[in-house]
Amino acid sequence: MAEALRFQVREIEPYERPVVLRLPFRFGVVTLRQCPQAFVRARIVLADGKSHWGAAAEMMAPKWFDKNLQLSNDDNFDQLRDVLRLARGAYLGDATPATAFGHFARHHDSHLAAASAKGYNPLLASYGPALVDRAVLDALCRSQGMSFAAALQANLAGIGAARPEFGAFDFDRFLASLQPGRSIEARHTVGMVDAITAADLVERVGDGLPETLEEVIAAWGHRYFKLKVGGQIAADLARLEAIAAVLDRLPEPYFVSLDGNEQYSDAQGVAELTAAMRVRPALARLWNSILFIEQPIARKLALDTDLRQASLGKPVIIDESDGELDTFVQARERGYLGVSSKTCKGFYKSLLNAARCARWNDEAGTARYFMSAEDLTTQAGLSVQQDLALVSLLGITHVERNGHYYVNGMAAQPAAEQDAFLAAHPDLYERSHGAVRLRIAGGRLAIGSLDCAGFASAAMPDFSAMKAI
Repeated sequence: MAEALRFQVREIEPYERPVVLRLPFRFGVVTLRQCPQAFVRARIVLADGKSHWGAAAEMMAPKWFDKNLQLSNDDNFDQLRDVLRLARGAYLGDATPATAFGHFARHHDSHLAAASAKGYNPLLASYGPALVDRAVLDALCRSQGMSFAAALQANLAGIGAARPEFGAFDFDRFLASLQPGRSIEARHTVGMVDAITAADLVERVGDGLPETLEEVIAAWGHRYFKLKVGGQIAADLARLEAIAAVLDRLPEPYFVSLDGNEQYSDAQGVAELTAAMRVRPALARLWNSILFIEQPIARKLALDTDLRQASLGKPVIIDESDGELDTFVQARERGYLGVSSKTCKGFYKSLLNAARCARWNDEAGTARYFMSAEDLTTQAGLSVQQDLALVSLLGITHVERNGHYYVNGMAAQPAAEQDAFLAAHPDLYERSHGAVRLRIAGGRLAIGSLDCAGFASAAMPDFSAMKAI
């Protein structure tokens, strides 16, 4: 194992820039058409006095971290900016050297408390440190010329007993066992207002890119899909049958996750949907293709609901309920078998939950507990690359990807930035329809080039073209 280096965090610079969607995306109660993306640059100073910069990026999605309907989208954006500022103040407020994990562990509780005092829930509060931690680790990886995977396998970040939740695991051993893949299946999201066939289109965007589920499959060859349901059983069944009519044409097997989007108040409502699906001949193949159900019950009620007595027919994961480091432990006691990995919740939490799954499965003697890889509209560049590197290292073989579908690739970014990412990662990107964008072939993303010095990126965005937060 490499020595976990200690360093100071000297500068943290948060930025943002706008993202305009080519297609509207509905999740839960909001239909998104535009949204800022946040960026963080961090400078660390090692014991030898040398400085190194790192960076991270994440969309500032409204009505996901906080679903209070009394708040506008702009209110949600301001919340996310505020937790970034809180995290910046915390990490810069203590100049004592620490390992990368040590900086996270030192500030975790106090940051959550400071955020809570402002009315922010733990999921929202985690957004700030999630970006700072990734930027800090990126700087550390670059300082040693190590890739994200190599740095984690060697536990360069010093993950361990500095937090009690982590202390029960031999992280040196666990991390050394992880092996990243060279490619990964892209699980395509079918949102609540997405067109299934051309007959569903009111008018075309006309940019030459896919606009319907049929066209997505024809263009990119997906075999994995994430289907969102809205909590109205009759409407959900009709929409699922329309989707199944398209998916069932695929000659090879396909795989599905069903996203409940917190649209149910109890397990009974979910059971009614799944029972109705099971008796519909038109949904037979789709039902058999479902891998898991994602967070169907509202986050305020999810951990009070015992799924062990519900006849759902599929394993269920938590997503929006996953606000704190021990949430998955609580969820397991209620019958949940899985939890999502999202970089916006913090990559240390993903690693912790992966270690839990490994231990629990060893104890059970079977692969019962699992992690899924979900997407909060990660964008081409730092955001999608860091997420892909994380989930690949965790051994997850498919990942929800939607940002490339709802946004026109890197079209809004400076030409030099697009060129830099394409040159640095020619397996992951291509140039088409006037812009650099993700390259999906046969439903897969090639990610071998992410094995580069730094946290999965050999290129950097143009910070001079952004607005400081």
